[in-house]
Amino acid sequence: MTENIFEACIDRVFLPDYTNPLEAAANASKMWANGSKISVSFLDGARDVQEKIMYYANQWSQYANIKFEFGNDPKSKIRISFRESGSWSAIGTDCLRKDWFPPNTPTMNFGWLTPGLSDEKYSSVILHEFGHALGLIHEHQSPASGIDWNKTAVTKYFSGSPNYWDAETVASNIFRRYTGTQTQYPHTAFDAKSIMVYPIAREWTNNGYRVEMNSVLSQADKDFIRNLYRR
Repeated sequence: MTENIFEACIDRVFLPDYTNPLEAAANASKMWANGSKISVSFLDGARDVQEKIMYYANQWSQYANIKFEFGNDPKSKIRISFRESGSWSAIGTDCLRKDWFPPNTPTMNFGWLTPGLSDEKYSSVILHEFGHALGLIHEHQSPASGIDWNKTAVTKYFSGSPNYWDAETVASNIFRRYTGTQTQYPHTAFDAKSIMVYPIAREWTNNGYRVEMNSVLSQADKDFIRNLYRR
């Protein structure tokens, strides 16, 4: 997998919560109310890419009691831009925090999405970021993951192009695991097919364990989001 360039989604967690980013990302207060209609707007970007985002984002609504309402209002709860180099999203209702996300600034960014990408790439990135927007964490940081990381190899990879992460960013986005009390509905088993997991190369683990890039919602993703947002 590492012969290909892996551009990783970075958790968007801000002070003061950054002192405990995992607890902040999993706090129940970040979940939307059941039946919420969440307004979404584009601050910039090509129309054909915007249409891809609307298509894949709405796949979550097939399983969750949530509806994304796309429009052009710059005051929307979720505001999407393509101007930064990476991809990220506010976690759940963090997007409503005006001290973190001032009016008319993005709460989600898709710097990797450009016209002409494969549908598999669109699906993988968009579903992942809208999972964060619904309050989901990275699956490889779940209490059940148990991944035996080769921390030296992982840190070396993510410190280089295209991510250029420092050691703390690597630790907070990959190595640190949530506890059962930090997650709203703890998993009983790690889901290697989750849309919320990073692909994992063999050389990133001490036992040769690996995870392929996922581009669709797994059955556990569907069940989990139903559990969070019941109809």
